[in-house]
Amino acid sequence: MKELQEIVKAYDDATERGLKTALATVVHVEGSAYRHEGARMLVTENGELTGAISGGCLEGDALRKARLAIVESRNTLVTYDTTDDDDATMGVGLGCNGVIQVLLEPLNPGDEFNPIHLFRSYLAKRQEAVLGTFFSLQNKLAPQAGTSVLLTSDRGQQGFLDSAVKDAFLADAGKVLKCAESLIVNYHDTITGFIEYLKPPVHLLIFGAGNDAMPLVQFAHILGWEVSVIDGRANYATTNRFPSASQVLVSKPEHCLSGIVIDHWTVAVLMTHNYNYDIAALRQLSNFDLKYIGALGPKKKLQRMLDELQENEIPLSAEKLDIVFGPTGLDIGSETPEEIALSIVSEIKAVLSNRTGTSLKFRPAEQNAVELVSKKHPNAKFSSCAINL
Repeated sequence: MKELQEIVKAYDDATERGLKTALATVVHVEGSAYRHEGARMLVTENGELTGAISGGCLEGDALRKARLAIVESRNTLVTYDTTDDDDATMGVGLGCNGVIQVLLEPLNPGDEFNPIHLFRSYLAKRQEAVLGTFFSLQNKLAPQAGTSVLLTSDRGQQGFLDSAVKDAFLADAGKVLKCAESLIVNYHDTITGFIEYLKPPVHLLIFGAGNDAMPLVQFAHILGWEVSVIDGRANYATTNRFPSASQVLVSKPEHCLSGIVIDHWTVAVLMTHNYNYDIAALRQLSNFDLKYIGALGPKKKLQRMLDELQENEIPLSAEKLDIVFGPTGLDIGSETPEEIALSIVSEIKAVLSNRTGTSLKFRPAEQNAVELVSKKHPNAKFSSCAINL
């Protein structure tokens, strides 16, 4: 999400300066790579880069080839094979051992459905979307359709969709939305589709505008999350103190969710250091289907709040209790506000990714093997949403 926002901004700036641009997109990965399908980079004709398609080793060559694609005004599919001795030096800096397909698309400002315009339509509101990018792995000299269609709930289908793949693509797009997983599909011998699931950014609600909330807002902003800061103290809850927050609201405890839009991608942290305010927020948050609610402070404080809700006939189900984390944050030995903020955003990210937050050193080898197979065979999903090979 953040990368798309930065690419759109850089494209607008380049267009204003009269510079031609191209979009580089990782569309297929087999084996290991620093970044995977959906990684993007905007290239200007004078060599400016926004975004990234690797850890740095592919960008230089991709820049050169993207500028050539701009001159030729032609979509191009480029292969980087870091398993090949000739290309291996490109992967040394990444520790890569895979085959990476990068699609280069010159951008025409006059095309109402060029990829940037599709991104802009998706970014216009918080929504799920499906983006279709089409290319030919079998014949790289054939025309590469590129990023050509977007499906959103508010505007439906936008862009051009080849009649040969339309029905199949629409069916696959439905599966992608249902499963919230991107797919790579071979439609026939000459067309492969990267059917990408796009979701809104995480929306972090921070109840409390004390000094310890400042680094938490900053960390979340760096990650591209939207942040709302809510507090009852007008001299604390100000935009001057939280310039990177999406919104800063002054509210009484009983109305602390007024003016807040809560959806499936919303998480919350209670850190007002005021028991009555925190429990009022928790009481109201319990009415929503969130994935994470964190409570700063000792565990006994959280238990007291839960017991009080129970006594007032507002019991939390086992499912609700599972998403309440207190003390909030991973156990990394945090002491300073900055370290505590790091532990909190890390725990939220782990929960949203269904991970434990364990050191990668101790990740089971079997899990690595499953992920490697899923990268080699993207249609072989290990879930109820499987599309079998």
